[in-house]
Amino acid sequence: MLDKKSFEDAARQVSQVTLETKLVYSEHFSKKAGNEVYFKPENMQYTGAYKVRGAYYKIATLSDEERERGLITASAGNHAQGVAYAAKLFGAKAVIVMPTTTPLIKVNRTKSYGAEVVLHGDVYDEACAKAYEIAEEQGLTFIHPFDDLAVATGQGTIGMEILKELPLVDYILVPIGGGGLATGVSTLAKIFNPRIKVIGVEPAGANCMQVSLQNGKVTTLSEINTIADGTAVKTPGETIFPYIQKNLDGVITVTDDELIVAFLDMVESHKMIVENSGLLTVAALSHLDVKEKNIVAILSGGNMDVITMSSVVQQGLIFRDRIFTVSVLLPDKPGELAAVSKLIAELQGNVIKLEHNQFVTTNRNVEVELRITLEAFGTAHKKEIMDGLASGGYKPKIVRTSL
Repeated sequence: MLDKKSFEDAARQVSQVTLETKLVYSEHFSKKAGNEVYFKPENMQYTGAYKVRGAYYKIATLSDEERERGLITASAGNHAQGVAYAAKLFGAKAVIVMPTTTPLIKVNRTKSYGAEVVLHGDVYDEACAKAYEIAEEQGLTFIHPFDDLAVATGQGTIGMEILKELPLVDYILVPIGGGGLATGVSTLAKIFNPRIKVIGVEPAGANCMQVSLQNGKVTTLSEINTIADGTAVKTPGETIFPYIQKNLDGVITVTDDELIVAFLDMVESHKMIVENSGLLTVAALSHLDVKEKNIVAILSGGNMDVITMSSVVQQGLIFRDRIFTVSVLLPDKPGELAAVSKLIAELQGNVIKLEHNQFVTTNRNVEVELRITLEAFGTAHKKEIMDGLASGGYKPKIVRTSL
């Protein structure tokens, strides 16, 4: 496994079940980063993520007896769908253990492929322990989501497609959860062109690979905290770790706030829905200290439920100063609200919510509080509105926005 012949075999096998995800050039992010930026949109795969590659190839390498026993895996969602879909194609039973925190869209889609879903634990690692327990009890064949050389080989076919389409790629950015995708892509890149730099990207709140590389051994985090549920892993893979040590050129970590802004950027600039884990590489573009390079950022998945999507959009607008809430004090007498509204309108602010508190002081005839939630064009426009309110004598103060 993880040699040229295996990657070529995996590419032939995987091509039977994957959609063609051509590179997408990003003028917007190229201009921001000072590089030539391309996206590998694996969010457009049939199962909504790249994971079907490794799952299908692994199952294809099993014996008939191993498949007939039935398959089991643990996953935060994308590998679950990959295994469920591949198992359906091979006519095999599939049991999937998923954390209880898994977005509903991932649970329902996994079930739609005919798999039995068991919800257990708050994070992937707890679900994985349960899956091993069930595998032992029922004699099922375990398909690990990342710590498996065949799975990593299947994921590495992404790298082969990138090299075929963009032979002069300089950097490939790869999301990291447990490390299977990073193992496959980085190992393949070094086989075909050692000059290419492959950089892993992790959530700052679940940076198990970065810590493990720093310690020189696989290390388990005591806790994880990130909105990137697909990469919320406490312990990276033991089997694949030596390949990461040898072939990965570095790890970048990004915060949840950066992922939120990246989501808004992708929706507005490319009209693409990419889940938080898939956005790791997009957020990492601003951390890469290079210029005038050909960079491919792998968008690993797009399975995001609408409730999460709504929350992320709202937070993104707040972070971009396109929605904010300001508190002003004014006398409680007729015409004051109209005067404030007129001033905001003249400044081209759009009022989306008002809260009038008459009991901020004991003498409401002197002053009452008006909280105004506004839509603005961005930071400069927000400042213009704040300055205008201050010039009008309203003593504006920014408060926590609640939509």
